[in-house]
Amino acid sequence: MNKQDLKNLKKRYLVWFYKTTKEALDKIERKFTQADIDRFILKDLKKADKGKTIEPFIAQFEEYIRKKEQDGFNLKFENKKPKPYCLFLVLKLQAIEKAIAKELGRKALEEIKLLYEIEMTERILRSTEH
Repeated sequence: MNKQDLKNLKKRYLVWFYKTTKEALDKIERKFTQADIDRFILKDLKKADKGKTIEPFIAQFEEYIRKKEQDGFNLKFENKKPKPYCLFLVLKLQAIEKAIAKELGRKALEEIKLLYEIEMTERILRSTEH
């Protein structure tokens, strides 16, 4: 195997390792970021519903947000402290990013992060779930 083949193998492994670790961490963190956005939307809906015509839907949305926040809290915390698994994922991702920068350079790290975001966005756009 020549040097380029070895570099390609390392790159593919690091891309896979970054992707799988980032996905695991995102599954937890997205509950909190989504809830922030949901709360903003809820506030706007309440303000727009002057005649209280969509109040039952707003109540359902509030319950949906409450459940999402609770699910996120249960995934991330135990006794109000971060769960060891969450801390592990954060530290693991940081170490993977350092390994990418060391093996492939900072520019490659930024490229891998960008490719990940593109892939996740494309998954959402391709999704046929309702």
